[in-house]
Amino acid sequence: MKSAHEWFALYGTSHRNPVNKAIHWVCIPVIAVTTLGLLEALPHPFGESGVHWGVLAGAASLLFYARMSWSLGLGMALAVGLGLLLNAKIGAAGLPIGPVSGALFVVAWIAQFVGHKIEGKKPSFFQDLQFLLVGPAWLLQFVYGRLGLPITA
Repeated sequence: MKSAHEWFALYGTSHRNPVNKAIHWVCIPVIAVTTLGLLEALPHPFGESGVHWGVLAGAASLLFYARMSWSLGLGMALAVGLGLLLNAKIGAAGLPIGPVSGALFVVAWIAQFVGHKIEGKKPSFFQDLQFLLVGPAWLLQFVYGRLGLPITA
């Protein structure tokens, strides 16, 4: 498996334009949270236990992040947990999680493609689907840098 720094170097080649980067700072978190929300909207595999497809997918994604970097894995665990909590709050407010997530998901993806049109490069996931998971960690590495936190192997 590639190291976090190798993934980020590859991902960064199609994310240099400041407008595209700004779009990604907004849309990647929206896409991540709404993906969990769309999965939550599916019939729950374990009834009312609270374990739904969003929880399972979030947990599975953490394996990828932990293999990439333990420190990023911890940060992404926090991010996934916050995303799941946000979706629970949306549901608790009486809003339909499926339609809300679906609408935001579509808008965010359209914006992402606009950003890549501005960039003049195709999205990285056209090359390798794993880049769909790299994007959130790519943003997190900048947060770690601002906080002076290391990205461990």
